[in-house]
Amino acid sequence: MKSLLVFPIVLALGAAACNAELTGNGASENASRSSETLPATEPLTLKAADGVTVHGLWYKAPQPKALILLFHQAESSKDEYATIAPRLAQAGYSALAIDQRSGGGMYGTNETAAGLGRKGDYLEARPDLQAALDWAQQQKLPIILWGSSYSSSLIFPLAASDPQGIVALLSFSPGEYFDDKQMIRTAAGKVKVPVFIASTDSKEETSEADPIMAALPTNAENLRYVPEHAVHGSSMLIAKRNPEGAEGNWRAVLAFLDRVTAPR
Repeated sequence: MKSLLVFPIVLALGAAACNAELTGNGASENASRSSETLPATEPLTLKAADGVTVHGLWYKAPQPKALILLFHQAESSKDEYATIAPRLAQAGYSALAIDQRSGGGMYGTNETAAGLGRKGDYLEARPDLQAALDWAQQQKLPIILWGSSYSSSLIFPLAASDPQGIVALLSFSPGEYFDDKQMIRTAAGKVKVPVFIASTDSKEETSEADPIMAALPTNAENLRYVPEHAVHGSSMLIAKRNPEGAEGNWRAVLAFLDRVTAPR
């Protein structure tokens, strides 16, 4: 069984998380969806406020219900979403996946870090996320922020400081990963839209994610999700990384997205 859990009731259901590296972008996973039309994609470059060129890939749904901004985990890149973003587009959600300057080659080349000539630290990636949000706010669609590991934490201060157009957040394995151990909880307390927080059932991950969930303002649509089978970050939706649990996790994610984008 997979569990959709409304905080504060969190049920730990089985397999421990893993955070092993994976090389290659796993694009062959889409072969099993050969009967489905793959979305149109377009490479995109943005300029961060400090002049850094941020590389991204825009997945276009024909009649999008919303635009999802996809931010990757440490040592990763936009290719973390090579199988996730097409499925979102097929479900009616356009998506932009970017290479943040704090990343690496876990799934594929991080063009932003490569162009910069070095890998930035976690907080240095904040202008990259802001550049993506600035672009999204010009697209005239509801915006959903989606983060993985360290970026799943950074979406909280981003949404708190610049909420225009944002309708929901999805945060996979968040934590207080920064010197200021109250920064993310403080920001979460200012987020007024529905939030989905997912993590593995490991003590390490739940002890990081639960206080962030507890800091959110009361909202009936907030959801704390602890699946039976998971790995760290957004990788819990990738079948090659999480063969036993990916499909169940997808059902939870798509149900949440459909609720928060339903006509009001």
